[in-house]
Amino acid sequence: MTLWTRVLVVLAGLMGAAGVASAAAAAHVGGGSNLETAAHFLLFHASALVGLCAIDLMLGRGRVVLQLGASAIALGALLFSGDLASRALMEVKLLGGSAPFGGSLMILGWLTVGASALVARRA
Repeated sequence: MTLWTRVLVVLAGLMGAAGVASAAAAAHVGGGSNLETAAHFLLFHASALVGLCAIDLMLGRGRVVLQLGASAIALGALLFSGDLASRALMEVKLLGGSAPFGGSLMILGWLTVGASALVARRA
């Protein structure tokens, strides 16, 4: 397993934990639909990252493209969810345009993951 893949798995674990914590906070503390949406995005994309890392382990050619896509998904989900959570819990925007930029980055990441299949070969 490469260092890049290990970092992605660590991020997936942190995103999953943050997703569970966000869902619990939304249910017990409040925060409304923004916090629920942040929780959903963190949980869904954490699971997806683990799956993408599993595919990564089987690839020879196309691995870097897949890793780039997975990295964009991770960063996008963190920006998107972080912005929504900060709005819900602290009534503060994370950075100007973090949610739309994060969402766009996730879309680009998923397109990159799809494109990786066009060049992928088993190791």
